[in-house]
Amino acid sequence: MTMRQPIENLLPRAEWSVYKLVRLAALRAQELAEGKPKLVEMSMSEKTTTIALEEILKGKVMTKQAAADRTEALSKESKKK
Repeated sequence: MTMRQPIENLLPRAEWSVYKLVRLAALRAQELAEGKPKLVEMSMSEKTTTIALEEILKGKVMTKQAAADRTEALSKESKKK
């Protein structure tokens, strides 16, 4: 059984917005329910929402803004080299 994560650990991944976190988790859980592959190793008995939240926590799933910020940071970093 997976240990449940406190919301305080998940909020930074959703730009500190509970609404964005819920939407992101719900959309990813729906994808998982439709048969998309998991991005983290978890038991098959775990619910799709639990898997989605674990993926968000581990940075495998993120908001569009977070993804854009990450891409920009990586771009700047590669230009420095």
